[in-house]
Amino acid sequence: MVAEYIDKLLSVEEYSFSLDELLEKTTKSKNAIWLELAHLIEKNKVINLRKGFYLILTPRYSNFGKLPISLYIDKLFDYLDRSYYLGFYSAAKAYGASHQQAQRDYVMTVTPKLLNIQKSAINIRFLTTSAWPEKNILSKKSDAGIYHISSPALTLADLVHYQNKLGGLNRMLSTIEELLEEVTHNDLDDLLSWYGNKATLQRLGFLLDEIDQENSLSNLIFQHLENQKIHPVLLKPTNQQRPGSVDNKWKVDTNLQLESDL
Repeated sequence: MVAEYIDKLLSVEEYSFSLDELLEKTTKSKNAIWLELAHLIEKNKVINLRKGFYLILTPRYSNFGKLPISLYIDKLFDYLDRSYYLGFYSAAKAYGASHQQAQRDYVMTVTPKLLNIQKSAINIRFLTTSAWPEKNILSKKSDAGIYHISSPALTLADLVHYQNKLGGLNRMLSTIEELLEEVTHNDLDDLLSWYGNKATLQRLGFLLDEIDQENSLSNLIFQHLENQKIHPVLLKPTNQQRPGSVDNKWKVDTNLQLESDL
């Protein structure tokens, strides 16, 4: 029985399963399993998240129509056989920087791109990178076990780097301000030891100075860039414009009026 197997999973704090798992752990035929799954989906006890992968909607979460992503993200990516980390606004929220209450979950994974998931109340956006981080991915614990999340420093860099895909810098400025309080020198040192995108570091350093000129984190970034050749960059990347003359040490052309809502 599928329902019995689900009860067994819940007893050990697991909230998701795959069709392959059911075929292996139960004696039922594929057709019989599908019929029972269809019945459980209809009763709003199970959600078909992705082909062959299901979530168990417990009474605690049934009113929301979704589970916290931390309860199943690790098992989902084990099933997909891909690297991942919870990032962007989702990571910021985990660190208490949730000025923008994101209803959507944001996950970084490796190329090729995954299709976003939007069903019921579940909304997951996948962004991809071909340069997988060497450091700055942390393990956090949820009721269902360990999951991976970007450190505060990597979260900052990702927000700035992907600004055009995430609603723009002004949307995230207050999140960046709050997240700044969570970044340690060690965290930023780790990031600078491998992070290759100088233009993103220039933008980040510029923003940190704009937010708080007394912060020591921007000095770390500046010292790192000082010995490298850096070129003028636009604060907001765009193909329609090239950087003009710059009058700041970061060589950032401020082609955007910054407006924080904090």
